[in-house]
Amino acid sequence: MLPDAEVILSENAPENVLDYLVIGAGPAGLQLGYFLDRAGHDYLLLEAGSAPGTFFETFPRHRTLISVNKVHTGWDDPELNLRMDWNSLLSDDPDLLFTRYTDKFLPDAPVLVRYLADFTAKHALKVRYNTRVERISREDVFVVTDSDGGQYRARQLVVATGVTKPNTPDVPGIELATDYADVSVDPADFTNQRVLVVGKGNSAFETADNLIASAAVVHVGGPSSLRLAWKTHFVGHLRAPNNNILDTYQLKLQHAILDGAIKKIERDEQGYVVTYSFSRANEVIKKLRYDHVILCTGFRFDASIFDESCRPELTINDRFPAQTSSWESVNVPGLYFAGTITQVRDFKKCTSAFIHGFRYGVKALHKMLEERYHGKTWPHTEVAPDVRALTDSVITRINRTSALYQQFGFLADLLVVDEESARYYEEVPVGYFADSDFSQAENAFVITLDYGPDHDKVDPFDITVRRASQDVANDTGEGHYLHPIVRHYQRGELVASHHITENLENEWDRENHVEPLAQFLQKQLPLGV
Repeated sequence: MLPDAEVILSENAPENVLDYLVIGAGPAGLQLGYFLDRAGHDYLLLEAGSAPGTFFETFPRHRTLISVNKVHTGWDDPELNLRMDWNSLLSDDPDLLFTRYTDKFLPDAPVLVRYLADFTAKHALKVRYNTRVERISREDVFVVTDSDGGQYRARQLVVATGVTKPNTPDVPGIELATDYADVSVDPADFTNQRVLVVGKGNSAFETADNLIASAAVVHVGGPSSLRLAWKTHFVGHLRAPNNNILDTYQLKLQHAILDGAIKKIERDEQGYVVTYSFSRANEVIKKLRYDHVILCTGFRFDASIFDESCRPELTINDRFPAQTSSWESVNVPGLYFAGTITQVRDFKKCTSAFIHGFRYGVKALHKMLEERYHGKTWPHTEVAPDVRALTDSVITRINRTSALYQQFGFLADLLVVDEESARYYEEVPVGYFADSDFSQAENAFVITLDYGPDHDKVDPFDITVRRASQDVANDTGEGHYLHPIVRHYQRGELVASHHITENLENEWDRENHVEPLAQFLQKQLPLGV
């Protein structure tokens, strides 16, 4: 328990009804705790471990994060720097930037654990440690019972536990395999042996990469096609630091990638026998022998702690809780989610599964809670209702924002314009815009940064592929690279779109960016210049 935690807890006796109870003191829970604390709300975080971020004491198993920590950007603007800092939580303390903790581009996991502890202590967040939640029920309020029988009551409950259960495939004999969470990370334990790594995500390739030099044969197998992050722009797909085994496969160095499905796993006195159906060979089935089978098939949400009075509906093969555009359970009012389990809203597309994405999602969630339960409108700035001022407000934001840059196509700025005023709202989820009163405005401009259609099907290194010109606006939407898009809605109906041409350095402030936008706004809104 961190210093002063006992004093903090004495102010939140379990018998009191809290405004907000947050389960989990990982990055998402701490981020929400920061906003709740700053707003002066009555809240408490419950954490099963003895310190914040205990997940990162174990994972990733080989202790190197794949979240970028680019310390040297050439910029002095803190907002711009957050584009290249994927580990910092949002706060008003410049000393609590992750870039102050290490210079490593891909940091060591223990550094993140230390950073999260400092974030918690310096903001004096209200956390109760060593408190494992056993059951959640709902009466007039949520009732949370811990493993020691203690109870906590809250009007709103936010679950920020992440995904904590192995996502185990339904395959006969799968229980014989060793799970990613339990497998040895010492390559010497696999010397001159044959290893099957099941899965095609980063945990699988991280595990395989660790064994390239020591194992005789490493096979990485799974039924889905291999997807590379540099092509799809989804940072959860296979990342370059983990893909060394691809070289050894294509250069015929014994290791290989298997495309297909495991039908059965058996074990005898000589090791494992895996029945494998190969997708690329007309479903040819072979029996392959291994000394080890390692299961790296990801994680899933644990809903077992909820009783029938408030069990959330699940989605995506029951891996995650189903959520509205407000990150509220679709069937349990007042039950919200934060962090990596909010990825159901942009599954394998954007960055809600990662700190550099969900830190902005949590910020937006807090604004939603302020609106719904505390009567506070979404913060905004007033803009003069003329074309030049509107253009300048859009250009200024898209050249600085980290939130829209990280959560491309998912978060948007809104420009709501009427005859007498214009209001600029920052970092509104696109789905929330569609579901909220925002969409009923006579003129609402939804501003996002996004890639072009089918961008994940284009090889970005193929010089024969036509790219959008950097000299003219591209309202056809053919640009594949990240660029700003301004969409005009009238009472919820999309009436026009404008694509600002892509730029190599993501700087959209030249005349060929600014003037076409001004012309678009002038056409859509016959205002003075």
